[in-house]
Amino acid sequence: MSQNLSITQAGAIARITLTQPEVRNAFSDEVIAEITAAFTEVGARADVRAIVLAAEGPAFCAGANLNWMRRMADYTRAENLQDAAKLAEMLRVIYECEKPTIARVQGDVYAGGMGLVAACDMAVSVETAGFCLSEVRLGLIPATISPYVIRAMGARAAHRYFLTAERFDAAEALRIGFVHQVVVADQLDAAVDALAKALASASPNAVRGCKRLVQDVAERAIDAQLIAATVAGIADIRASDEGREGVQSFLQKRKPGWLA
Repeated sequence: MSQNLSITQAGAIARITLTQPEVRNAFSDEVIAEITAAFTEVGARADVRAIVLAAEGPAFCAGANLNWMRRMADYTRAENLQDAAKLAEMLRVIYECEKPTIARVQGDVYAGGMGLVAACDMAVSVETAGFCLSEVRLGLIPATISPYVIRAMGARAAHRYFLTAERFDAAEALRIGFVHQVVVADQLDAAVDALAKALASASPNAVRGCKRLVQDVAERAIDAQLIAATVAGIADIRASDEGREGVQSFLQKRKPGWLA
């Protein structure tokens, strides 16, 4: 049992649900470890044909939680490397999960949460959800999630939203390809269920083969070298003067030095 997430299964469809609405389902090192373990365990179940990633409350995932950010603010570069590697591993496990995955986006998605959605094979969002890659406001970069987010929205959209940290709505997320479908709230489960039913009715070997086919054919491989580069990128900027100032100003609810 966990306060951070739950795992349920109905027939061939498993659901991993983030269950911390009071902190907007934000990440901590503990949550990252549990999500990694959940996808590893559920992905290995012979009777599972599809996995839905869901969340409770008004937000799908708001990125890093404040307590984790407070600890990160004082990390050395070596500690940042270790920390970022755990997030990178979680995303890799989701992306490479043998079972097809669906992100059920019932609310806002910020920062690292964008990586969760992008690492899934498909995503359905409510029309009221907001999306934001907010890292540059904190003097950081979305390095670890970038291989997945750029694949999901494309390089052109990433140039804009990585650099501006603008919030965009579900209609824009659909336009740029970050999500596959946008629905009103009371149609969300029906839309997700329709995708899950289609996945469950197809040949398991063929679905697994198609998932691997897309990953093998599409652009640059998300390999150990690329993952190491993203881990180093976030560790470097977290340990930089502006990175530390950005996180501290956010935690202290003040303007960062570059706006003073």
